[in-house]
Amino acid sequence: MIRYMKETQGGNQTEATEFILLGLSDNPDLQVILFVVFLLIYIATMVGNLGMIMLIKTDSCLHTPMYFFLSSLSFVDASYSSSVTPKMLMNLVAENKAISFNECAAQFYFFGSFVGTECFLLAMMAYDRYSAVWNPLLYPVLMSGRICFILVATSFLAGFGNGAIHTGMTFRLSFCGSNRINHFYCDIPPLLEISCSDIYINGIVTMAFSTFNVISCVVTVLFSYLCILIAILRMPSVESRHKAFSTCASHLTAVTIFFGTILFMYLRPTSSYSMEQDKVVSVFYTVVIPMLNPLIYSLKNKDVKEALKKVL
Repeated sequence: MIRYMKETQGGNQTEATEFILLGLSDNPDLQVILFVVFLLIYIATMVGNLGMIMLIKTDSCLHTPMYFFLSSLSFVDASYSSSVTPKMLMNLVAENKAISFNECAAQFYFFGSFVGTECFLLAMMAYDRYSAVWNPLLYPVLMSGRICFILVATSFLAGFGNGAIHTGMTFRLSFCGSNRINHFYCDIPPLLEISCSDIYINGIVTMAFSTFNVISCVVTVLFSYLCILIAILRMPSVESRHKAFSTCASHLTAVTIFFGTILFMYLRPTSSYSMEQDKVVSVFYTVVIPMLNPLIYSLKNKDVKEALKKVL
């Protein structure tokens, strides 16, 4: 049932106090299948990421800057998946698919903040790999515990600051028409689509911040890996090159998947948006990527595999 707040100053419009999430499909049989699949993925995500955090915490061999960043990444993955997936699972089996205005704003804020944090954190991890390969002798000084903490804290501050700006800009708008969100979570494009306010400024702010954040992180990653490539090519032995490359392979894979999806999602002209297409892509980076990261880092990392063998 749709509920509304009091009439606006104009007297002929009402503000919606809740939204209806239309989800991925209205086919009951398909919804059951999607529920089972996404529930298994979410369980794997939580087990993988929380397991990675505990593994790094308990094994002293993994108490290095690289794994400190990796444990932070696992926390972020588990968090931003949890801000979306439980509600999506609930809506797949529930008749009432409503989400209140405040719940929508909270979901929007935490999801955007954690995604922004992951963006900056992946850039910091690229700098960490650059420091390890380019100048291994100074690596303990360049990436001391204090510096690692500052880099991770900066990533969180930047991510949550970015989330606050987008949330403030989006939820200052009026939603006085339809309250049906053509998505499975509260995101910028579907919310702008149902707003009855002028969204021109929102479009500029969203594009400006998204472009700056993503491009700055991508440039940092590309520059770091360019320096890493130069350093690897200068190494005299094939074994040294292989070892240096293997330490970066997992991170490079995670970066390519994450930024490739984000670039496709948000850095496109508004005219090219297709909600149905975007919902499918959104599933990938909200549900699948958080599950993939622990697998990527464990399958291609000898230290993690050895630590896991000790625990098992």
